[in-house]
Amino acid sequence: MIWSLIVGAIIGVIAGAITNKGKSMGWIANILAGLVGSFVGQALLGSWGPSLAGMALIPSIVGAVIVVAVVSFFLDRANN
Repeated sequence: MIWSLIVGAIIGVIAGAITNKGKSMGWIANILAGLVGSFVGQALLGSWGPSLAGMALIPSIVGAVIVVAVVSFFLDRANN
């Protein structure tokens, strides 16, 4: 379980770096984005490619990018 949190955090950090929103979200949000993004990515794209801690890395990163983009869109919209 701890390994899944670590991998989820790494996936969330990668997604935050791709979208340039990682620094503003914080590390807990990055972990959540990585874990939720892993679920979303694997649901949409399947579980192909290399996997780590039960998460297919490529679909997980794509899913986390989607989650980070959607969450930051709504947070930006709420702040304006």
